[in-house]
Amino acid sequence: MVGLAYAAVPLYDLFCRVTGYGGTTQTAAAAPAEALDRQITIRFDAGVARDMPWAFQPVERQIKLRVGETALAFYRAVNNGPAPVTGTATFNVTPLKAGQYFNKIECFCFTEQTLAPGQSVEMPVQFFVDPALAEDRNLDEVKTITLSYTFFRQADDAADEAEDRVKLSAARAGGGAAVSK
Repeated sequence: MVGLAYAAVPLYDLFCRVTGYGGTTQTAAAAPAEALDRQITIRFDAGVARDMPWAFQPVERQIKLRVGETALAFYRAVNNGPAPVTGTATFNVTPLKAGQYFNKIECFCFTEQTLAPGQSVEMPVQFFVDPALAEDRNLDEVKTITLSYTFFRQADDAADEAEDRVKLSAARAGGGAAVSK
């Protein structure tokens, strides 16, 4: 039972990546050779966790492309905090059943992002919608797919910030200067 419980999370993750379950997107090395005539609108959504001092939004709210066509979109992030912050983006698409057909070639979400105080950056995501979507009768009514990202502060980064707040509070209470790392 312990072994099964330990293996459940990676197995569930693998299941979601293979099937697109829960809006999990796919990754691809390259786009298909041909695009279909079918048009689809891709909407972009962005958010940050409560403890994340970033402003984060898509540069464009939506684009229209042909199924199978490669597109490049950008998201902009700004660190409004007083210290460097490292974040990781989670993502999904809606409708959830479209996840298995949404393919990313390149994405800022594949790696951690660190921004200095006041730093602004535009981060790319290159993607396409697999032409196999046209063969899935369950997706005939899908005209719009929404790609959503949420940035979370890295766990060790959040712990560092909490430690800094404790030191600052102690220094203020003692009348001394704050100790920095």
